[in-house]
Amino acid sequence: MNNYHKSFYNYLILRDHLSENTAKSYLFDVKCFDDFLEIKKYDYKDVNKEIIREFLSYRLNYKTYTGKKETSRTLNRRICGLRKYFDYLKKIGVIEINYFSYIHSSKRRDKNPEFLFKSQMETLLKENLKRKDLLKDRDQAILLLLYTSGIRASELINLKVTDINFDSRFMAIRGKGDKERLVPFSKRALDCLLYYYSNLRSYLIDKYQTNEIHFFLNAHGKKLTTRGLEEILKTIIKKTGVGLGFNLHPHVLRHTFATKMLESGADLRVIQELLGHESINTTQIYSHVTKEDVQREYHRYFPKDISDGETE
Repeated sequence: MNNYHKSFYNYLILRDHLSENTAKSYLFDVKCFDDFLEIKKYDYKDVNKEIIREFLSYRLNYKTYTGKKETSRTLNRRICGLRKYFDYLKKIGVIEINYFSYIHSSKRRDKNPEFLFKSQMETLLKENLKRKDLLKDRDQAILLLLYTSGIRASELINLKVTDINFDSRFMAIRGKGDKERLVPFSKRALDCLLYYYSNLRSYLIDKYQTNEIHFFLNAHGKKLTTRGLEEILKTIIKKTGVGLGFNLHPHVLRHTFATKMLESGADLRVIQELLGHESINTTQIYSHVTKEDVQREYHRYFPKDISDGETE
C-alpha cells in the first residue's frame, strides 16, 4: 500500500465513516487502475478522459482468475471508487482536475435479487436441524436471524452480545456510515439465539478460554469474518442437500426478508429503515420482485380459458 493509498484508506474510515470492507473495496478499485497505469507507463498527472476510456476498455476485456470477463456492473463500481479517490488526490494537491467526475456510469438494467420462497426456507431450516455436527445450532441461529431481521453480513459478524436485548427482541445494529438503528427479530429466532448462547457458545468460550465479545463465533471460539459467514452458508447447503438453484449468500436471506415484508403489506419506508438503506430508491427494487412474483403465480394457477387461445 503506497502513501496515497494508506492516507486515502484512513480518509475513508475516519472522515467518511465507511466500513473497513467498503474502504478495502475502494482500494482494490484504485489498485486495478494503478496496475493499468504501470502497464501503460502513465502517471497520475497524465490522466485525462482518453486515458480513462482506455482503462475502461481494458477492464471490460480483462479476465479474472476465474476466466470470466469483468462485467459492466463491476466497472460502474470501479468508476465510483476511482472518482472518490481522484477527488481525494485533488483535495491534497496531487492533481488539478478529477477527470473521473466527467465519466458517467454506463446504464444497466439491474438483475432482480434472488430470494427464497417460504417453503424453501422452511425446508432449509428443517433439514439443518437434522445435522449431527457441533455447529448445527449456531448455523440454525444464523439462518433465522438473517431471515427474520434482514441485517447485512457485516452487521451479523460484528454483532456483540451486549447489542442484543433478548427481552424486547431488538438489536442495536451499527450499519453503513456508522449509523445505528434498532432492528427486531422473531420469537423463533430468539429461541435459537438463546439456545446457541447457553450451549454451543458457552462451550466454545470455555474450551478456548476466550473473552470474545462478539455473539457469533467460529469453531475456534473467535469472531466470524464475512468470508467465514459465506462459507458457513455454503456448508449448510452441502450438509442439508437442499438445492435452491442458486448459491445461498447472506444477501439472499436479506432479500428474502425484504420481499416477504413487502408482500405482507409493510410500508416501503419501514422496510427502508429496517434494512438501513440511506435512499428509498435502493429499497424500491423489492417492489419489482414482488410484482414479477405475482405475475408468475397468476399465470401458474389461473385457469386457462378460450381468451388465452386454448380450449379445455
